[in-house]
Amino acid sequence: MNYPTSLNKIFTTFKKLQIKPIIVGGYVRDMLLGIKSKDIDIELYGVKSLEVVETILKEFGEVNSVGKSFGVCKLKIDSLEIDFSLPREDSKVSLGHKGFKVITDKNLDFKTATSRRDFKMNAIGYDIIEKKILDPFNGQKDIKEKKISAIDESKFIEDPLRVLRAVQFAARFEFKIDEKLFLLCQNMVAKKSLDELPKERVYEEIKKLLLKSQKPSQGFILLKKLNTTLYFPEFEFQLPALDFMAQKKLKDKEEKLSLMLTVLSLKFKEKEQLKFLNLLTKSKNSLKKVESFIQAIKSFDENNIKDYDIYILATTVKIESFLYLLDAFFLGKKKILIKSIEQRAKKLGVLYKKLPALILGRDLLKLGLTPSPKFSKLLDKTYDAQLHKKFTNKEEAVEWLKELIKKFNSHK
Repeated sequence: MNYPTSLNKIFTTFKKLQIKPIIVGGYVRDMLLGIKSKDIDIELYGVKSLEVVETILKEFGEVNSVGKSFGVCKLKIDSLEIDFSLPREDSKVSLGHKGFKVITDKNLDFKTATSRRDFKMNAIGYDIIEKKILDPFNGQKDIKEKKISAIDESKFIEDPLRVLRAVQFAARFEFKIDEKLFLLCQNMVAKKSLDELPKERVYEEIKKLLLKSQKPSQGFILLKKLNTTLYFPEFEFQLPALDFMAQKKLKDKEEKLSLMLTVLSLKFKEKEQLKFLNLLTKSKNSLKKVESFIQAIKSFDENNIKDYDIYILATTVKIESFLYLLDAFFLGKKKILIKSIEQRAKKLGVLYKKLPALILGRDLLKLGLTPSPKFSKLLDKTYDAQLHKKFTNKEEAVEWLKELIKKFNSHK
């Protein structure tokens, strides 16, 4: 099992104190799947309390105990953020994803502690000291068979978020949901268990589905099969375009997410778009970005693209991102058109950001104007003239502005 070697000094300290560290969950699963993972969860056996763990870890980096009530503390070391936890048992005490009572117990064995997890493939551990895989529920078999099955059905239904986790894992890894688990999820949906979930938690799972899947369409097909139309209305999703967009390599995850949400809702009517997006997130920034992309794609006319149109487009969206969207919209069938717009935008200097204004508010002040409501009108008109290439440098812009001010004054 490969893991960052910088952790070895921590593991050596634990061993001296007779504390057994076991890497658990997603990191082990991803390693078995041949996928690189940055999220490392480590369970510590044979330690009395989380306070003891915190004291030990402070020697190695910045400790954050934000998850202390759940028996978890985070260590930031170099570029890594590792979750350290104590073996624990959960019991449902109230509605919702967080409605659990957590009891840590240093004497719990790995199988008992892991039985609280959702899927067998997520219940595999790696014993650092003994250097061996721990697999009490045969999760490796599920991974080989490319399927997702629950560890304990009676515990699974306690957390409705697991329905969405099953869907996003199935799409991400191109696994099948076990028949018994599928019927269980379907039943949970029918009983409206997902109503317990806050919008933010639903959105987190949908984000993972969109950003981590090669074919996110499979997740939305599963959601339809599970009858989740109450939560995700049965609009006409653009699934082929969604999968096309999923292949794009963007460093900015938030930008890609906005593009994915735009593609999803491209064929919706305006009211449907708002309804769908508001089902997912309250983020005004995300909603505004998606709205800008939707308006840009709707107003796009491939047969009539002037330089001015490219300048205006750059004031509403990042053109580089818009071209990714355009490529997905046309399913890769307009490569020549897209390349042409890219080259023109690059030449005009607006591929990554809008054209910087030659005239700013301080220039109006220099001309003796005092701040007033007409400031914004003057700046808007001057910028529009710049986009129409009425002038090309600061000196010409100032002369043009002086003439504009004369006209404004003459109409008083």
